[in-house]
Amino acid sequence: MINVTRSSMPEFNEYIDKIKELWDDRWLTNNGKNLIELETRLKEYLGVSNVCTVTNGTLALQISLELFNFETGSEIITTPFSFVATSSAIAWQKLKPIFVDIDKDSWNIDTNKIEEKINSKTKAILATHVFGNPADVEQITEIAKKHDLKVIYDAAHCFGVEFKGKSIFKYGDVSIASFHATKVFHTIEGGAIFTENAELANKSSRLRNFGFNKEADDVIDIGINAKMNEFQAIMGLLNLKYVDQWIDERKKISEIYDNKLKGKVSKQKLHSDITRYNYIYYPVLFKNKIERDFIFEQLRTNGINTRKYFYPLINEFSAYNNYFSETPIAKDISERVLHLPLFSELKNEDIHKITEIINRSLKVIK
Repeated sequence: MINVTRSSMPEFNEYIDKIKELWDDRWLTNNGKNLIELETRLKEYLGVSNVCTVTNGTLALQISLELFNFETGSEIITTPFSFVATSSAIAWQKLKPIFVDIDKDSWNIDTNKIEEKINSKTKAILATHVFGNPADVEQITEIAKKHDLKVIYDAAHCFGVEFKGKSIFKYGDVSIASFHATKVFHTIEGGAIFTENAELANKSSRLRNFGFNKEADDVIDIGINAKMNEFQAIMGLLNLKYVDQWIDERKKISEIYDNKLKGKVSKQKLHSDITRYNYIYYPVLFKNKIERDFIFEQLRTNGINTRKYFYPLINEFSAYNNYFSETPIAKDISERVLHLPLFSELKNEDIHKITEIINRSLKVIK
């Protein structure tokens, strides 16, 4: 079986050697030394001012929304073409997701359609950098300033991505990342909140720890328990040693796919100002849903798992019936997109098998 992804990990004994120390000091959570080191190393690696690690990316989104004390029922402009956590975090905060259609090439939120959705209840834009491809951050900044809105980026897929020579996490009021096991860099489960604003960074740290102040003698915010533990932090520290190598390997695999599928499928158009990409996924676009679904079944029959991602759209899930709006471009993309297997250990013969099945199947369906 070839899965759509496979978690990259350090050597087994390397991890065991590091976690042995935990049996000596028994400090397993609550800002242990490994977590403190991980946050320091992440700041250095990414070139950002503040990192607040949390136990998963969804909590990072919820805390990011909580930072601004939005009134219940406030509207947050977002995209339907994202993982459901983007909108569930909004709804869990008793806010209302307002869906804007996407750009047909980048698959990110269409910034030219944002302003028509803004009204007196609108408080923020929560945009996703879809599959690590930066949204139009400059136009979003202009719109936000014009209408006095906050900007939060769901940058779950963006570890290591740089835009105009700096980390994509430096954009917006707040950005979040997922460190889930399926990501380029992971801490088994995990996530982080990034902001260049020291006050927001301090508040993030409080909110992840029940709202306690630094002295832990008063609760000054209504917080939650979102702390990352030492087992996660150690996995992150070790994975950080190898992440550049893994990204390079993903790039080589993507280039092989490009060559073997040239002219057969369409691809997401990456922003021209990306100065470093992480090759987190390999999404391709077929001509229509029938073609996509046929290829999906042919690959699965041959022991290859792919993923229709993101399909269905968030605003098509039954839980979001009250928030539905027409987003025809997003719907079209969601019905044609398919993610092919991509991970650093994917073998050349497996890539050949996958692409041969796709090319053969495309001839049959025509």
